Amino acid sequence: KATYDTVLEALDNGYTHITHFYSCTSTVTRERGFRIAGALEAGFLDDDITIEIIADGKHLPPPLLKLIYKSKGSNRTALVSDSMRAMGMPEGDSILGGLRDGQKVIVEDGVAAYPDHSSLAGSVVGGNQLIRNVVNLADVPLLHAVRMMSKTPASILGIADHKGTLAPGMDADVTVLNNDLDVILTIVGGRIVYDGRRTHSLHS
Repeated sequence: KATYDTVLEALDNGYTHITHFYSCTSTVTRERGFRIAGALEAGFLDDDITIEIIADGKHLPPPLLKLIYKSKGSNRTALVSDSMRAMGMPEGDSILGGLRDGQKVIVEDGVAAYPDHSSLAGSVVGGNQLIRNVVNLADVPLLHAVRMMSKTPASILGIADHKGTLAPGMDADVTVLNNDLDVILTIVGGRIVYDGRRTHSLHS
C-alpha cells in the first residue's frame, strides 16, 4: 500500500489525483510499531491533490463526507457515481463487469455488494442523487455540490475550457434539475437527449 512518502514521490512525477477517496485508499499503518501516514493523509494535506468521492450515501457515512468537504472543499473534490449496470434496475442479483466474465453481486438497500457481503461492489445511483446526498448528508451548499459534479471534474480532466460551466463559447451540455433535484432535461451539444418533464414537475 502507498505510504505518504510514496504519494509525495508520485507528485514529483506528475501524480495529481486520487480516485474513490476512502475506498481502497491506504491510510495509517504501523512499521515496527511506528505509525506511517498513507495516501488518505496525503490527499487531505496536499492542496495539489484532487480527489473524487462516491457520495451514494453508502460508501461513505455523513461524518466522512463532512470531513472531506471541510478539508478539500468543492474545488478539489469531484463527485463520482461509480455506478454499475444495476443502476435504475430492481434490487436483486446483478453482474459487475462483463456479462461473460463479470462477478456476481447483489443489489440491496441501495448499493451493490459481493454475495458474502465482504465488500461493497459498486454504486447504483445517478449524479443528481450524489448532489442531493452531499447537500442533505454533509451540509454542502447546493452551489458547491453542483460545482463538485460539473466544473471541478472538468478541471480535473483538463477540459474546463469548454465544459463544466454555463458561458458563451462553452459546449452546450446541460442537465436541468427541479427543486427536488430530479433530472428534468439532459442537453448534449445543444440537443435534448432526455426529457423528463412529463414525469417530474419543473417546480416540484
